[in-house]
Parts: sequence; C-alpha cells; structure tokens
Amino acid sequence: MAIGTVGLLVTVVTALVFVVLGLVQSRRQAISLEDFMVSRNRVGTPMALATIVASAMGAWILFSPPEVGATSGIAGILGYCIGQATPAAIFAVIGTRIRHLMPRGHSLNEYVLHRFGNAMSLLTLGIIGFYMFVYLAAELTAIAKAVELIAGVPLVVTAIVVMTAVLIYTAVGGLETTIFTDAVQFAVIVPLLLMAFGVAVVGLGGWTGAIAPVQQSAPELLSLAHGPGIKFGATLVIAVIAAEMFNQANWQRIYACRDAVVMRRAFLGSFVIILPILFLSGLLGILGMHFGFNDDRAFFSLLQALDLPSWVTIGVLVLVLALVMSSLDTLLNGIASVFTTDLLRLFPHRSTQGILRDARVLSVVVGVPAIAIAARGYNVLYLFLLADLVCAGALFPVLFGLYSRRLTGSIALASTLIAIGVGALFFPKPDFAPWNGLPFAGDLLVSFAAPVVVSILVTLGGIALAGQQGRTQVFDFTHLGRAIRAYGDPAE
Repeated sequence: MAIGTVGLLVTVVTALVFVVLGLVQSRRQAISLEDFMVSRNRVGTPMALATIVASAMGAWILFSPPEVGATSGIAGILGYCIGQATPAAIFAVIGTRIRHLMPRGHSLNEYVLHRFGNAMSLLTLGIIGFYMFVYLAAELTAIAKAVELIAGVPLVVTAIVVMTAVLIYTAVGGLETTIFTDAVQFAVIVPLLLMAFGVAVVGLGGWTGAIAPVQQSAPELLSLAHGPGIKFGATLVIAVIAAEMFNQANWQRIYACRDAVVMRRAFLGSFVIILPILFLSGLLGILGMHFGFNDDRAFFSLLQALDLPSWVTIGVLVLVLALVMSSLDTLLNGIASVFTTDLLRLFPHRSTQGILRDARVLSVVVGVPAIAIAARGYNVLYLFLLADLVCAGALFPVLFGLYSRRLTGSIALASTLIAIGVGALFFPKPDFAPWNGLPFAGDLLVSFAAPVVVSILVTLGGIALAGQQGRTQVFDFTHLGRAIRAYGDPAE
C-alpha cells in the first residue's frame, strides 16, 4: 500500500477514535452552559495535570523547538523551554488569586470587563481572540504540513479531516469532554515522543554518533554562551510567557480544578513535565542540523533522511495527530468560552441553552477559516510570534490589575495601546527582515521587550500622575465576587 494511502488511513482512523471517545464521554450526563465552558471544580490532580500538559503541547512542539534548536542551539532551546513552562508556574500563583477574587468566574476578559470597564474589555477580547485564532490556525497548519511531509497528503485534506473530527466532539461535549480526551492524548503523546527521540538517536549511530557531526560543523549550537542563541532564547521567554497569559484554556482549567490545592499541584506539575519534553524536541533540531535541516520541518526531514521502518512513521503520525487534536479541541472550546460573556450581555433575555447553541455554532464558524489558512502552509513559528506581540503589550496592566487597587481602566487601556504600537515598530516582516529604517527594526528581542517595558512605565507613571493630581481611584476587589455569577444563576 502506498505511503500516501497509509498516511491518510492512519489520519482518518486516529481522528475517528478520538471522536468516538469524545462522544461517549459527552453522553454521560446532560450538559449545561456552565459545564460546557468551565466544568467547575470537577477535575482532580491527575486529570488536571494531564489536560494542562496536553493542551499546552500541540503539534508545534515538533516544528518550532526543532527549528529553534537547528538555528539557535542549546541556548535558544532553553529559552523556549523556560518561556513555555514558566506560565504554568505563574498560573499556580495567579490562579489562587483569581479563584479568590472571582470564585464563580469563567474567563480573563470577564475579569477585565468588571475590573477595567468596556473599552479595555473589548481590547482584551480582541487580543485573546486574535491570539487563540492564530494558535488554532498554526496548529492546523502544523498537522497539515506534518502529514504532507510524512505521507504526501495534500494540506487541505488533512486540515478538513482533523478539524471536522475535533469540531464534532468539542461542539457536543464542551470542556469536560476536551479534558477527558486530553488525558487520553497525554497517555499517547509522552511515550510516542520518547520513542521518536530514541529511534532518531539510534538511527544516527547512538548519542556519540548523533552529536559528533554537530560538534564538528556547528559547535556553537552546543554552547550556552552562543550569543544569537541567548538572544533568541530571551525573546522566546518574553513572547511565550506573554501569550500564554492570554490563552483562555489556562483560565478555564483554573476553575475546572477541584480546588485551589489541586490547581496549584497541576500547574506546577505541568511545569516540571513540559521542560524536558520541549528540550528533547529541540535537541532533535540540533541533530538534524548537519543534514542541512534548519527550518520548521527539521524534525520530519531528519526522520525521512534516516529511512526508518514504516511502523516508526505510523507512530510519529499518531503522535502529531494526538498533539494537534489535544490543542485544537482546547482552543475551539476556549474561543467559544471567551465570547460567551459578551453573548450573554448582548442577548440578556436569551436562555442559557440558547447561548449554548450559539457557542457551538461559533466553534464551527471559527474552524472554517482556520482550514483555509492551514491549506496555505505558512511558517508556524512566525504565526506564533505575531500573536505573541500583541499579548506582550497587555501583559503587565492586565495582571497588575489583580493586585493594584489604583490602576484604572483608562490607564490600562492607554498603556496597552501605546505598548503594542511601540512593539509593532520593531517587529519584522514574514521573512524576518525589517519593514522600516528605525534602529533595531526587525530585532525580535527589542520588539517584545519594548512593549513590556513601555507598558510598565506608562502604567506606573499613570498611577503616579493620577495620585499627584488628586484623581486616584481605589478599586474594591470584592466587586468582582459580587458581580460575576455562574451561568444560569440569578443576579443578586
């Protein structure tokens, strides 16, 4: 049987398996709008740990970290690892705070609405929606490119098959079904990823044989003192931490955990697991570098160059499918969740079951353009960096508002807009070349560090100026607990 036929068959069968598992899980009980969006206080530590790790590790881990490893080396990989794992540790802290302030909350933009007002809420909604849609499109692009590289299946075919499968069980079962399938996917992802790494090292003649060509041709990639690697690693730390703070999936799982203790254990545990997994993925990029593979296809190009047995190819295909489906279902449900607060505000007399139907339709509507984008095969890393930029500008004012009583909506809005504008001045074009003649134009580290620094300065400066002018406003944090209700609860 031709490899293309085998690849398509494996893709369809794997997708169907997860559809069946998801639908069976969703039929166990009636689903309310509250269940669909947050599955509040239902998940224990093992399941919470599995869903946090699985939802964080999409197919991008086989594209972006290997590319970083092949181009920036160990220093770049460590930056990526720290950037991707650190948000979990941060959520262990702010998750406790948000559960205390908003025990019946649902989303980040819901907090921003009641903390900062409509204008900042709309901006935050736009940032979250933009970031998560780009994440969605990037994940679908990743799986389409992976199956094309492995089995020659056209991008659009894979995108349609995978997105349709995920939409079916996600739209029916909501977050609880997504968490269940995440746990299954986690059990598949970890051993298959370790298998892929082990097979690649063995195919290269063991660790000594695998690393020797790199030591000879590009020893700088193995050095922690490699300047470009350190710089790009620092860029990724800022970019990824900023972006993950606006990933609605993390905020949903804060509330899905049974209590604050479970939540802290799960997020801290995911920090410990994500670090070594990403490091192994990045190392594969370094090992493939001496073959000339230094783009986002480095991992798959390496496996093809080794001419491995067909069972390895099938295992890798199942791995990337599990990775991408664990992220796609999370993102689709997260996008629907983040808009639910506004749907309830726009249609106050509509029943929660009606809003639930709207949320399910929204999931489908979002999925269609993602398929169209995936069929174009854009570079996955650049898509992520573009989304990360807007998150970097809003990071400080949004999180600082959880602790500062004197930060107002107008100050938060101004600092975010100014910071994003400053970052855009330095952000590169898709070919990573500068788009203007400014000093440091096209420099990724500057484009991400500048908005963070500017937002801090504008925020703190605005608070100080308001105090000097006698216009200080003090926010009552108990308002969040009074104003934010569970979906379906009557207003007090």
